[in-house]
Amino acid sequence: MIIIEVKEGERIDKAIKRYRRKHRRIGLRKELQRRKFYTKPSEARRNEILDAIYRNEKEMTEEI
Repeated sequence: MIIIEVKEGERIDKAIKRYRRKHRRIGLRKELQRRKFYTKPSEARRNEILDAIYRNEKEMTEEI
């Protein structure tokens, strides 16, 4: 659970902004999505390789 201390005299929108930033930084949403389904280690490795290939091809096209 993420806890944000609201400081004395702090506006609520600033506190909400700090909460969202902290939520993004710890990667809570990605972790929940990852734990939703079990992925076999071989499948995870294959996805990593495919992502790397995609990023590499995208980088090469941007250079041209």
